[in-house]
Formats: sequence, C-alpha cells, structure tokens
Amino acid sequence: MSKLSLDRILQSQGFGTRKYCRALIEDGDVAVNGEIVDNYKLTVDTEGLVLTVFDEEWVYREYVYIALYKPANFECSRKPSHHPGVLTLLPEQFAWRDVQPVGRLDHDTTGLLLMSDDGPFIHAQSSPKRHVPKVYQATTAEPVTPELVQQLLDGVQLHDEPAPLRAVSCVQRGENGIEIVLEQGKYHQVKRMLAAAGNHCSALHRSAIGGLTLESLGLKEGEWCFLEQAQLDLLVPTQG
Repeated sequence: MSKLSLDRILQSQGFGTRKYCRALIEDGDVAVNGEIVDNYKLTVDTEGLVLTVFDEEWVYREYVYIALYKPANFECSRKPSHHPGVLTLLPEQFAWRDVQPVGRLDHDTTGLLLMSDDGPFIHAQSSPKRHVPKVYQATTAEPVTPELVQQLLDGVQLHDEPAPLRAVSCVQRGENGIEIVLEQGKYHQVKRMLAAAGNHCSALHRSAIGGLTLESLGLKEGEWCFLEQAQLDLLVPTQG
C-alpha cells in the first residue's frame, strides 16, 4: 500500500475521471474513514482505508477479485454483441477500473465466473497449463449411459485438437445429467466433448473452480461478492 492524493485514490477505485473525482470531493460527497474531506489534494494512506461515496462505504482495494453467479443470456465480453455483458451485473465503477472476466462462459451457460482487474492474475487463471479443475453440471439431450461416461473418461477426439481430451472425473447425475471435471479449459469443451461422444448438451452450469465452490459463496443468480485471500488460495492447480 502507499500514500496517494484523494482524487487519484477515487479514480483508481473506478469512480470516474480525475476531474469528476475532484468535483465529488469538493462537493462534500466523499468521506475518508468516516470524516468528510473536501480537499482533493489531501494525501491519504491507502492501508485500511474506507471511503464513503454518496453515503455508501467502499474499502480501498488495489485490485479487485470478484466471484459472480452468472445467469444465462449474458456474454462474457466487454463488447457484447447479442446479449447484455456480465459487467452490467456489477456496479458501474468496475467497468471504469477495467474489470474483466477470467476466461469465459458461453452466453447460455450459468455458474461461477471470476472477474478481476489484476492482469497477471487473469493471465495465470486463464492459462490451460495451470491444470485448475473446473466442475460442470451438464444436462444432456439424450439419456446418459455408462458407455458415454466411459468415453469421456477415456478421451474423445475433437477435430482441432492434436490429442484426445479426457475428463478428470465424470459421474452420472440422473437420467439426463452428468457432473464432469475438466482441467484444460478449451473453447466450448464440455459441449464439444459431449457431441464427439454422441450426445448433446442442452444446459450447462459451472459449480466450482479449484476448491472454490459456488455453494460455499452463497450467491444467487446474478449476485456477486469480493474474494478474500483465503478464497483466492482455493484457486490452486492440481499439478505443476
């Protein structure tokens, strides 16, 4: 942490341009640790800093790490084309501070989505070389058979992959459901693997990334929360 002028702090937290942040401060709309400050040049220690902007408290965070329960019909893109973007589910300031999805879920896929403005974190978590297991619940068009489960465990060949892709684990859940765990994170991987195995994915939900589960976060569809260090520590690779 460090000491910064108050207008720079507000700008870093996504409250708008430097000019707009200065106006907020001069208008008395900003409090620092509970006390209204109208001098935007004031140097403030960011360690343990709590800002109040328009009567809402915000803890200073150098970077934000967010978990979102993504609903269907939202795109994981800053420039969506056919559906609203997932950033519309977050406060506007996160767009100002360039928060981005970590990887992608298809517009019709629901479940756990990570978001951050920490570039190295996004890169590391998106890398298929990290072998972070991701747990999906898939609903299939045709009934699930033991042969289908075994195919997914043994590996299926996709036309643009040099080697077969295998599920880490695959368990049948009802007549038309499977829980499948993958590490590679390839494009449309669950859907393409099911198609290659002779079935079709009609609905898909991601319930966990590494040891971080959507259930443990207690989020409902469309809700989000900050991730603290103990939760970030659960996003670990299984090897290498």
